[in-house]
Amino acid sequence: MQALFLVLNRLEKIDSLLSAFNEAGIKGATVINSTGMAHTLAYNHEDDMTFASLRAFFVGNREDNRTIFMVIDDSKVELCKKIINEVIGDISKPDTGILFGVPVSFVEGISDFQK
Repeated sequence: MQALFLVLNRLEKIDSLLSAFNEAGIKGATVINSTGMAHTLAYNHEDDMTFASLRAFFVGNREDNRTIFMVIDDSKVELCKKIINEVIGDISKPDTGILFGVPVSFVEGISDFQK
């Protein structure tokens, strides 16, 4: 089993992504609001020129992103990655997102586990 985490910066894609997961039989993802460290430092330390200069690297006024996480069977990892790339595009492009997986040794409390 894997816990997949996607920190998604392109918020306009969230509904399409979750719908694509659902259509592929991948259910049970959790979505939380999140904010990156650099963004938080840049906007919370306006008097510090070092942090204030970081603002130049941010596109628009986006203050947050979404973190999507789910526990899935190892056999579904590649399918999830494929769906993410189809819906979001090349995740390696700047200001798109970050995807990573973490091995899970056990799961309790998921009635509709992703087998």
